[in-house]
Amino acid sequence: MGTMVMADALQAYRGKRVFITGHTGFKGSWLARILTQLGAEVTGYALPPATEDSHFERLGLRHQIQHIEGDIRDAGHLVEAVRACAPEYLFHLAAQALVKRSYSDPVETFSTNVMGSVHVLEAVRATPSIRSLVYITSDKCYENHEWIWGYRENDQLGGHDPYSASKAAAEIAFSAYSRSFLSQRGDLGAATTRAGNVIGGGDWAADRIVPDCVRAVAAGKEVLLRNPHATRPWQHVLEPLSGYLLLGACLHEDPKGYAGSWNFGPPSTQCRTVGEVAQTLVTRFGTGAVAVEKGVQQQHEAQLLQLNCDKAHQKLGWYPRWNIEQTLTATADWYKSVLDGEDASQVTGRQIREYFPEIN
Repeated sequence: MGTMVMADALQAYRGKRVFITGHTGFKGSWLARILTQLGAEVTGYALPPATEDSHFERLGLRHQIQHIEGDIRDAGHLVEAVRACAPEYLFHLAAQALVKRSYSDPVETFSTNVMGSVHVLEAVRATPSIRSLVYITSDKCYENHEWIWGYRENDQLGGHDPYSASKAAAEIAFSAYSRSFLSQRGDLGAATTRAGNVIGGGDWAADRIVPDCVRAVAAGKEVLLRNPHATRPWQHVLEPLSGYLLLGACLHEDPKGYAGSWNFGPPSTQCRTVGEVAQTLVTRFGTGAVAVEKGVQQQHEAQLLQLNCDKAHQKLGWYPRWNIEQTLTATADWYKSVLDGEDASQVTGRQIREYFPEIN
């Protein structure tokens, strides 16, 4: 099994039909923009963007791709959309992606992340044109024992909270479909991916550290932290996306050689606490202060979670390109530039070119 270089992997998408679920979300909008810059024919299927100033809307993506509004829990609509697109590549990112929201609405979380993902797998079964399926879950799919070492792809799945458990269940559903159905198609490569905490410009979700910092600073308020000592494997959104794109191209070229599960995350030396990240961002913005939220009922939240990415390093040749300082700088600079009036599409495009010199 040879290793494909990133330049060849990116070039593989030029002129190809690509279907993305969850393209109106944070990671999905970045992926859709990268693929349009690469010259792919992109179709996106997702719920409407959550806010009028979402990254998706700021990029003007609804005018650059085939944009379909739909819910992955609507099996018939989803299958119809995928079959009509007849893509070669499918990236599944649609999800209920917030841990805190999973506590308030566990049924929505399980129905979206488990049955919605099953519907995606059914759509793949029904669409013979698909040659590469990249099925994104989360690093939180692992049963977290708060180990100081990173989890490997064959470690136990599980989850304390509804979000984590739903992602573990989505992995189990994929494994069953892969062994029962997908592996029987010799020209189809299918894999799951698990990434750590992703940050970057364009994320406006509630209860996430970066957008919470940005909103607080913009409003002239203190950044209030629930869990300042929790350690996370922070990485810029472009890091796992580069892994997904490389993996997708490899699956297309060698369907069986790259099937399975893959971790994409930073080295343990790049982990930082929530408090350190918030303070670095506030310092970069040049204004604001950080404080700990008092008297709040704490739901379970992992203190430590890291990934072992040796498989991606050795078999894919994938490595992170930005260290934690570059990641935080790029993230803060995106928000500063956009809040100062620069066009978000220009800022996003510039950061994509900085990360991927192969696209220039």
